Amino acid sequence: MQPPHAGAGRGSTHGADEPVSELVQRASQQLTELVRGEMKLAQAEMKEKGKRYGKGGGLFGGAGVIGFLMLQALVTTAIAGLAVPLPVWAAALIVTVVLGVVAGVMALSGKKQIQEGAPPTPEQTVRSVKADVAEIKESAKR
Repeated sequence: MQPPHAGAGRGSTHGADEPVSELVQRASQQLTELVRGEMKLAQAEMKEKGKRYGKGGGLFGGAGVIGFLMLQALVTTAIAGLAVPLPVWAAALIVTVVLGVVAGVMALSGKKQIQEGAPPTPEQTVRSVKADVAEIKESAKR
């Protein structure tokens, strides 16, 4: 005996599938809308973050320019300070030589760091992957 609600108001078993298919369709539509809404939210959030990164980068750039100008003023101050006991040309020459020596030391140090970092490949990772591949091949032979 069938329960009274089974097939009530429906003429065929095909009709019984309609509510389930409608539910699946509605769920699919709601899921699509939810994903679209989340994508719009993510897009708006990333746009806002992008604006902030852009402003921050611009401010860092501006700070770099001002810092460079400050260093130029410091060099001029050093020349002016040395120009009190020495002629101006000698003071400027001394400061120029000191800056040249500092730049040379930094360049050599940077070159050494780059040579120690060469080649720019993850050598340990490559060795590790090769060892893993060899281990897998060995396991496959057993």
